[in-house]
Amino acid sequence: MAPDPSAVNQLAVNLLDANSLLAAFGALGIAAILFAETGLLVGFFLPGDSLLFTAGLLCTTSKNGVHLNLAAVLACAVVGALAGAQVGYVIGQKGGKTLLAKSKNKHLQQGAARAEEILAKYGYAKAIVLARFIPVVRTVLNPMAGALNVPVKVFTLWQVVGGLIWSIGVTLAGYALGSSIPSIDKYLLPIIALIVVISVIPIALELLRSRKHSASAE
Repeated sequence: MAPDPSAVNQLAVNLLDANSLLAAFGALGIAAILFAETGLLVGFFLPGDSLLFTAGLLCTTSKNGVHLNLAAVLACAVVGALAGAQVGYVIGQKGGKTLLAKSKNKHLQQGAARAEEILAKYGYAKAIVLARFIPVVRTVLNPMAGALNVPVKVFTLWQVVGGLIWSIGVTLAGYALGSSIPSIDKYLLPIIALIVVISVIPIALELLRSRKHSASAE
């Protein structure tokens, strides 16, 4: 019996490719991916920014038969982003520093150090909101906040503010671009590639900053 092509596509999904994730899982996949990226330390590599932007674009057009509903995308994005951050905070309360200390992943370690630095430099409110826009940092700041005993009411308030601005803002940016360019489906692949490059820039800057800091400390 020949395998079902749709099942094969599901198994072949690329976790680093926003378009592949959306084609395989649709709007519900957005909630799952954002939950993992913002709530579980293992999700630090997931493409949150490009996923949201691409989802916004796909609400105005279709790619390989994928077309999304804006209301469903926004709802799933908000639920995933807010629930993930809150779970990450609880994980931090229950032993986040221990988990980070045991991790041998250098990106997580650098992200944790940066998250702690941002919390100390900007204060709880600004740090929690700012972290939403920095890949890796938005993964580790939530458990770090729990481990550092940031008051739960303060964390919850500002993670909701930051989560709403980030999830809704990036999605609507993609939607606005898709709505303003006629026949945007012709340019979808180059646009998605550009968004991926842009989303990697903060990671590159953080890595460069970490290397400079390590060199100056020697």
